[in-house]
Amino acid sequence: MEAINETIANQLGKGPGAEQYRKLMQTVLADSEVQAFLNDHQEELDAAGIQRGAAKLYEYVHERELVAAGKASVAPGYVPRLVVSAGQIDVAYVPTSQLQEARARAARDRRITTVSMPKFIRQATFDNFYTEGSAASESRNEALARAVMFAKNYSPTATAFQPGLYLTGSFGVGKTYLLGALANYLADHGHPTTLVHFPSFAVKMKSSIGKNTTDQERDKIKQVPILMLDDIGADALSAWIRDEVLGVILEYRMQEELPTFFSSNFTMDQLTAHLAVDSQGNEEPLKAQRIMERIRFLSREVVVSGENLRHRQ
Repeated sequence: MEAINETIANQLGKGPGAEQYRKLMQTVLADSEVQAFLNDHQEELDAAGIQRGAAKLYEYVHERELVAAGKASVAPGYVPRLVVSAGQIDVAYVPTSQLQEARARAARDRRITTVSMPKFIRQATFDNFYTEGSAASESRNEALARAVMFAKNYSPTATAFQPGLYLTGSFGVGKTYLLGALANYLADHGHPTTLVHFPSFAVKMKSSIGKNTTDQERDKIKQVPILMLDDIGADALSAWIRDEVLGVILEYRMQEELPTFFSSNFTMDQLTAHLAVDSQGNEEPLKAQRIMERIRFLSREVVVSGENLRHRQ
């Protein structure tokens, strides 16, 4: 191989200014990775083929050194690889490990859609959910165990319906954080989730009336594979939000058997009473019961109690 390299370098070194080019190519041909490549492909490449690919060999070494030095290269985020294509030496560019990791993170982040949710849920994990020390409580541990069980057993192709959880408890006990941790775990395993702060969504739906986008906004939420409705019952709902927005979303998800999660300061029984009175003070218990039938079908109630974790911030 050394003899072939020397012959090629000498052949390249002819004509005006060729001496500098010859020395440059001698350096390229002496590169250990170039030599290994030529060794591996010596049956495919003769001296003439290597000579024709001299520019590609130089490109490979030059771009590789730029990448190693952290300088701008012809293809940022990619590293060069020597290949033989149709009997010719060529340079292919493949993503760096950093770019691959960044793409994986971006793809994972795209699996989580949020509507007016707090920023901290993006970093929420099962491991950081308070289950030890003074913040621990039996109910908090039970809620975590139920969330983990769903996460590990969930399959979008399962034949049996997989109900979500209805997390109920007072302020700051970790209901929203646990939903975020569950969403992040599912995203890590390829499953998309949508988390919606329901009081904020209700305001958005009201504003959509003037834009004539009500059906699109509601249907976009009702059809997602896994839906988490946070802080449901925090505000009094108009009859329209209760029946034409929440009711339609829940009806669709019940018919399609799509996993749905809720968090609320109300128990299911308390939410029934809350939904029975709309924002105008009208009492419609039958409509509230209709909503609750769907919530009970879609989820299983889990009480979360313990210290207010917001005091630890």
